[in-house]
Amino acid sequence: MLGTLGIVQACQTPHEPSGYLRRRLGGRPLLEWVIRRVTDSTRLDGVIVVACDAPEHRFVAELVPMDVPVFVGDRVDPLERFSRALEQYPARSVVRVRGDNPFVDPVLIDRLVRTAEEHPECDYVSYMSADGRPAILSPVGVYAEWLRASALHKAARVAKDPSDRAHVTRYIYSHPERFRLRLVPAPPEIDRDDVRLTIDGEEDWEHALAIYDALGPDCLDWQRIAVLLDHQPVLRSRMAALNRVSGSA
Repeated sequence: MLGTLGIVQACQTPHEPSGYLRRRLGGRPLLEWVIRRVTDSTRLDGVIVVACDAPEHRFVAELVPMDVPVFVGDRVDPLERFSRALEQYPARSVVRVRGDNPFVDPVLIDRLVRTAEEHPECDYVSYMSADGRPAILSPVGVYAEWLRASALHKAARVAKDPSDRAHVTRYIYSHPERFRLRLVPAPPEIDRDDVRLTIDGEEDWEHALAIYDALGPDCLDWQRIAVLLDHQPVLRSRMAALNRVSGSA
């Protein structure tokens, strides 16, 4: 059994265009780019991709590097899909990463795993935005989540609300009375209303390309991105506007 398994979630929700996974960043499909960012973490014992069993997602396997396993599961129940993936690839804990976040930071992943090791009583460890919510809910897009495999299996058994089953970790972080949570303050330099690094539309993709072109493939850690955005008020203004629109949707 592995210690900590990284899982890249390749399936999109109905509101997210799966075509972005095929878009090329630095000459590689976005999904492959994210996978390699995750494999750069030094504290993961392995990485797999979890995809859903749907005709429109069959292209996913073609985007995944050959050294990374792919688990294909239930198309309508992402929580069950993750639980089944852990039955096939057993691990004591999991780091979950969205496949459409090109700037997920391996150093922040390592910090999560290290925090979980320092607090073995925890079931869930993630970053916390200034508003007190898990930072994974923000559009910043550099974060991951750590969770104990037993907590994931428990959530898969007891969660009933369709929203809890559609969002893999929602049931866990929404029930602090059932799970032991630890939220680490997100870096304030990047935890801002005018930062948006997730990909949820064409303008987001254009911003990602602009950041890549400005910094290059080897300088995309969150600190350098934060410094770049500090000097790009027009770009930050557009990101803030997109965040307001998505926040009111």
